Amino acid sequence: MSRIGVKPIPVPSTVTLEIGEGNLVKARGPKGELQQQLPEDMILERADGQLLVRRPSEERRHRALHGLTRTLLSNMVVGVTEGFRKDLEIAGVGYRAAKDGNVLVLQVGYSHPVRLDPPDGIIYTVEANTRVSVQGIDKQVVGEEAARIRRVRKPEPYKGKGIRYAGERIRRKAGKAGKAGK
Repeated sequence: MSRIGVKPIPVPSTVTLEIGEGNLVKARGPKGELQQQLPEDMILERADGQLLVRRPSEERRHRALHGLTRTLLSNMVVGVTEGFRKDLEIAGVGYRAAKDGNVLVLQVGYSHPVRLDPPDGIIYTVEANTRVSVQGIDKQVVGEEAARIRRVRKPEPYKGKGIRYAGERIRRKAGKAGKAGK
């Protein structure tokens, strides 16, 4: 039995869930509205302010989709109530971030500043010009956008310069040993 799939999803009173044809789920809450097409085989049930996901059989495919469906639904509920946030840190001499309207402007060692436009539903926040946070209601889009920002200048292993996730540890390498004795 799926340990994740059997856990009920608590649905706060501020969230309205609509389950349409073919398991098209719409969640509306204080932060916004999300919509997701979930696997049609999964059975979604409401009970006492909770949502339960059941699978129709013990088939391998149904077992695989059970936990996934529950997690996607849970992320929708959390997203429309609290939202999601990914924090990034910029390390390097002269490396910094700034906002120009909604656009994120990164200066990370290239001959030009890199300008990134946010997708719909994403907000960039710059704190102390070396910390950037990506906020939104869709967990997948927030994660993809944070990865896109990190790809502009990945952290390098010798000096650790670049853009990294907050709390990410970079494995450092020793540089050249140099010539000894001559």
